[in-house]
Amino acid sequence: MGDGFEVVCEVEPPTRPDLRKVRHQIGVMSPIADAFLIPDNHIGRATVSSVAVANEVQAMGARGIACLNSRDRNLLGFRRDLLTAAAYGVEQFLFVHGDEPTAGARTSQLTVRTMIEEARATSFPGIAPFQVGAATRLRPIPAWKAEADFLYVQVSYSLDDLLRWRDTVTADIPIYAGVMVLASAKMAHNLAALPQLTIPDHLIAAVEQDPDAGVEAACDHILQIKESGAFDGVHLVPVSRYRQVAARLEREL
Repeated sequence: MGDGFEVVCEVEPPTRPDLRKVRHQIGVMSPIADAFLIPDNHIGRATVSSVAVANEVQAMGARGIACLNSRDRNLLGFRRDLLTAAAYGVEQFLFVHGDEPTAGARTSQLTVRTMIEEARATSFPGIAPFQVGAATRLRPIPAWKAEADFLYVQVSYSLDDLLRWRDTVTADIPIYAGVMVLASAKMAHNLAALPQLTIPDHLIAAVEQDPDAGVEAACDHILQIKESGAFDGVHLVPVSRYRQVAARLEREL
């Protein structure tokens, strides 16, 4: 946002051949976003290619980061994705393992580590080297992940947990904290059931009383993370509440 703290907004890639909704998301969040992250067949369902949507982001004057998972591709398919990205001018990637698929099975040929190695070894004349990132939970970072160009930290609803973890990390690369809006009480309860996430009871109760409480909590969390100075930015997942989040953060960031 001009002060060294970046907001990377995640957009929802379409599950149908229609880009109007994602274009609207990009347009609404552009005033607060330094870049847009496009998931790759997230939650195990087919969506428009993250590389194609990243190209759409860049056509609208913003920076696109394409997420690619190891679940859905073999080495040849991955090389095709890198070639396509180079043709489109998409330079940044986030490599992830991927959720369990709702159809078919994992290819099991690639890992995030081998994807990073392959991307590092890939170059095209006249094309800038790819910048590649990885995701991490609040745990020690393996040496190979610390060699990525940037890291995205799992969503956390506790600033204290984030800061305690950050104090243990010596990797000298940009690190972005994950922030997800709780759009509804149902979403809050579903996420609270996941073993890797801890959502405070008071936040769940607040969202049960007022769905806008999830928006306010996420925006407050972002501002606190920024004020802490411990992170280079946030990876914001606004889900369906992107309009409200953009309106609030445009006033305060």
